[in-house]
Amino acid sequence: CGLCQRADCDPEVVGPLCHQNRLWVHENCLHHTSKLNQRGANNQGFYGFFFCDIWQEFKRAAQKVRPGGTCPHREMLHLPGTSVICCHRHCPQIFHFPCGKEQGCVSQFFGEYKSFCWKHRPVQRVQAVQHDQVLCLICQEEVPGHTCYNTLVHPACASGRFHRCIQGQALCSGLHHFRCPLCRDMRTFQGEMFRLGVKIPDRQAWHRVRAGSSAPAANEEQGGGGLSTQPGAGTPQPGGLWWRLLLCSSCGSHGTHWRCSNMEDDTESWECANCRDTGTSEGCSWSDG
Repeated sequence: CGLCQRADCDPEVVGPLCHQNRLWVHENCLHHTSKLNQRGANNQGFYGFFFCDIWQEFKRAAQKVRPGGTCPHREMLHLPGTSVICCHRHCPQIFHFPCGKEQGCVSQFFGEYKSFCWKHRPVQRVQAVQHDQVLCLICQEEVPGHTCYNTLVHPACASGRFHRCIQGQALCSGLHHFRCPLCRDMRTFQGEMFRLGVKIPDRQAWHRVRAGSSAPAANEEQGGGGLSTQPGAGTPQPGGLWWRLLLCSSCGSHGTHWRCSNMEDDTESWECANCRDTGTSEGCSWSDG
């Protein structure tokens, strides 16, 4: 990427790598470059950023950064492309987009697409959990009782605590289906996730896009937050597909991870154990409770 100077980044973090002749750049690096303006329509250039403007930004970002501005990623300090500037007034911090994410910076994907350094990022003020152990509903790993950069809390659902792996669920579900996996709230949940830097693309759910369907899923409008609890083995696939949730196609009140049900990449539906008794299913039998 001509901005972050990296090729080892998770696509869930930086987005797809766009290229045109000798021009290579990540989508999210483009959107959060502080001095680059989106002057075209979405189908022009890269997401509305003209190629000539991107080249000009490459040249500008390659110049010496302003005094006090250094990328937090030590290995990247002397490389060009540090083009993301903290929006806090008088803050000198400037960094590469993926380096900032690794160091706890927050870049928002709505409105003005603001970015904040690790000192001035948005924080949550919620009551600490008193339980002995809380598990992330996505990755099933333990979540700290206190809030921090890697712990996100749904303010309207005290038990809804997640790691930043919720980003994979947001990309999979899309704006029209992304909601709290526990209480199923959408409006408050999405607003808080947007504020904390979670990218929620304005499109249908991932499996519906692949299936070529644009109709909303009726069964996703109801039901509880039942999850698969069988731990998966191995290393997650690129993009976090193994830990994305798929709701029961019959009742919508139970869910499973792709990995837990050993699903193929092209699997588009799944049934829980309760509904399987009255039909056929290739899924697993985990359910809530």
